[in-house]
Amino acid sequence: MISSLQQFGDKSWTQDKLVRVRKYLGAYTQILRDRPFQFDYIDGFAGTGYHELKAPEADEGASLYPAEDVPDVAAFLDGSARIALDIWPPFHKYIFIEKSPQKAVELEKLKSEFPSKRDRISIETEDANTYLQQLCGGSWQSRRAVLFLDPFGLQVTWDTLKAVADTKAIDTWILFPVSAVNRLLKRDGNIPAGWRRRLDIMFGEPEWYDVFFPKISGGLFDPAPDEREKVADMDLIGEYFNRRLATIFAGVARNPYTLRNTRGSPLFLLCFAVGNPNATDAAIRIAQDILMRDAEELPSQTGSLDNLR
Repeated sequence: MISSLQQFGDKSWTQDKLVRVRKYLGAYTQILRDRPFQFDYIDGFAGTGYHELKAPEADEGASLYPAEDVPDVAAFLDGSARIALDIWPPFHKYIFIEKSPQKAVELEKLKSEFPSKRDRISIETEDANTYLQQLCGGSWQSRRAVLFLDPFGLQVTWDTLKAVADTKAIDTWILFPVSAVNRLLKRDGNIPAGWRRRLDIMFGEPEWYDVFFPKISGGLFDPAPDEREKVADMDLIGEYFNRRLATIFAGVARNPYTLRNTRGSPLFLLCFAVGNPNATDAAIRIAQDILMRDAEELPSQTGSLDNLR
């Protein structure tokens, strides 16, 4: 069941995602500071603004979001780097991945803004999928990390998520673009080949099509032709993605948090997946608690995370 507790009428809704991630990060470093691990923070899309507004390989340049939603989307994608740098105790290392050289230059300013953490900050001007897959290929026996992924659209590939899960050491917060996915699912099921390829890459399998567009069944003596009917809505799309995450990660929070536009329509789901199979129950319990509560009701950063790691 998708949680939707967002408040409207003030500025708090634009920061709702960051409040929840901040709570987890603070608790995470508080517990791991006494453990024999290097623990890092990784931001896959650290700088905002460079993300493409067009659907990849889309016919006629179809947009992933209506024009009126772009300001809301931009607000959701802002501020995660500073949130992580503000956390105490600090992470051992901060890895900010940003494909855009212009945005990377802006990120460099964080070293002056947080001088005590200057030597801990690494800014990688690379494609997030390429860098993360390379990073995850190393040894993680003595390392732990929290990864935050907030792509504008469908940039994160399933191969990347699988590489992250295979480390068994990285807890992952993912801003899943449920609205953008739904926008590509044409009601008649005739989805351009480029869109289908991109969705295959994101979900890691082509079976999403049969789930979202089952065949129309005919009567006993009147079989229907091979026609499809769209049954996918925001809930089904989110549930399907969460089920896919559960096939590769040690565990996932069952209640992603819905981030909505100013008109109340879903834009993103904030999802959580835990990497360490030895810490699944505690991490999932805490993440689910963070996801289901109003921001004002969230516990202190240490909360009840004594058994997190």
